[in-house]
Amino acid sequence: MTSTTSKLPVTKFKNCRILVNHKIIREDLWVRDGKIINPEKLFYSEKGHADKEVDCGNCIISPGYIDTQINGGFGVDFSSDAHKVKDGLLLVARNILSHGVTSYCPTVITSTPETYKEIIPEIKKQEGGPHGASVLGIHLEGPFISEEKKGAHPIDLIKTYEDNGFKEVMDTYSTLENVAIITLAPEFGNADVVIEELTRKGVVVSLGHSEANLEEAEEAVQHGARFITHLFNAMGPFHHRDPGIVGLLTSDNIPSDQEIFYGMIADGIHTNPAALRIAHRSHPDGMVLVTDAMAAMGLPSGRHQLGSVAVDVVHRRASVAGTTTLSGSIATMDDCVRHFKEATRCTTEQALEAATLHPAQMLRITDRKGTLEYDTDADFIFLDDDLNVSYTYIAGELVWDNSKDKIEVIQRSEDDEEIEYARDV
Repeated sequence: MTSTTSKLPVTKFKNCRILVNHKIIREDLWVRDGKIINPEKLFYSEKGHADKEVDCGNCIISPGYIDTQINGGFGVDFSSDAHKVKDGLLLVARNILSHGVTSYCPTVITSTPETYKEIIPEIKKQEGGPHGASVLGIHLEGPFISEEKKGAHPIDLIKTYEDNGFKEVMDTYSTLENVAIITLAPEFGNADVVIEELTRKGVVVSLGHSEANLEEAEEAVQHGARFITHLFNAMGPFHHRDPGIVGLLTSDNIPSDQEIFYGMIADGIHTNPAALRIAHRSHPDGMVLVTDAMAAMGLPSGRHQLGSVAVDVVHRRASVAGTTTLSGSIATMDDCVRHFKEATRCTTEQALEAATLHPAQMLRITDRKGTLEYDTDADFIFLDDDLNVSYTYIAGELVWDNSKDKIEVIQRSEDDEEIEYARDV
C-alpha cells in the first residue's frame, strides 16, 4: 500500500547530497506526482513509504538549471524561420537537457514587427518532460535599445518608444502573451511609462544594450525594472564618477522592496575573470548565469545565423561576420557554471544557485522552480564533484542519461541545405 491518502507511487532518492537552504547537505530526496514532498507527512500523516528507491552514488542533486537568455543552438535560431520555430524549440529543449537545463526563456533579438507577429505566437509557455526543458516564456531582446550599444543587433531595425510610449511597444510586438522578459534601454523619454506598464502586465523589464547613466538606471528600477542583461556587455563602461548601469549592483537608491538581478555570460570570452569576481563580490545574491547561446552552440566553427545577422565562430568566439563584435556565445550552461566557480573561487552552492535559485527569484517562480523545497516541481540534476551532469530529471522522471543518450543537431551544408545528425555529448 503506497499511502492512506494517495495511490500515486513515491520515489526515494538516497545516498545523495542535496542543495537546500543555501547548503549542500546529506539527505534523501522524496518525489511523488512530479513534486518534491515532505517525508515526515508521508510517514506520520499518511503512514506511507517509498515504492521505489534510487541509489544516487553519492552525487550532488541540484535544482535544474534555468537559462533566461538563449537565442538558439544546435543549428536553430529562434529569431528567424518562423515556420520552423516549433520544431526548433523542440530540438533545443531536448538537447539542453544534456547540459542540466530544465527550464529556459527562448530569446528573440531585434527584428521587424512582421517577424515578431509571426514568431511570438509560435513560442508558448510549456511544461517540460521527456520531450525537453520547460519554456518559461519569451525573452525579447530589443528593438528598443541604443544604436551606440547595439552589439550584433541590426541597426536598421532598432527603435525608440520616446514619441509613442507603450503604444509603440505594442505596435511593434503585437502581443505580450507568453512574454517573460523584455530587454530595453531606459534612457529614452517615456521610459517610466513603458516600464511601469510592462511590469503591471507581469513582464520582467531588463536593462541592456544601453548608454544609460546611473541616475537613469536607478529611475528605471524605481519604476519596476529588476534585471540587467549581460552585465558589462553592450553598455556604458564603469566610471568612478558615473558607474552607469553597473552601479546598480551597489546603489543605495533602489527601493527596499525591490531586488536587482544581473545576467552574466561566464564563458571565458565575454567577461574577464576579474570582472566576474568584481560583480559577484559586489552583489552575490543577484548573479544570474546566462548562456546567451546562439545557433552555433553544439556545432563546429564556421558561419552561422543570429536573426538576420551572419556570425562567424572561431575558437569558441562568436563575432558578427567580418568584425570583432561579439554576437552571443556558443557556451552551454554547465560550462558556465564550472567556469564561474573556477573564476570567482566561490562555493559550489553559490555557483549552482546562480543558475537555479537566482533566475527563479528574478522571474518570481520560486514557488515551483529553482529550489528543492517541498511542493516545488521535481526538476533536478545529478552532478559529480566537478559539476559534470550525469542525469537530468523533470517532474521526477529521468529525461537525460549521460551514459546512453545522444543529442541532435542541424547543420547547414555548403548548398544551404539542412543536415540532421546525432552525436555523443
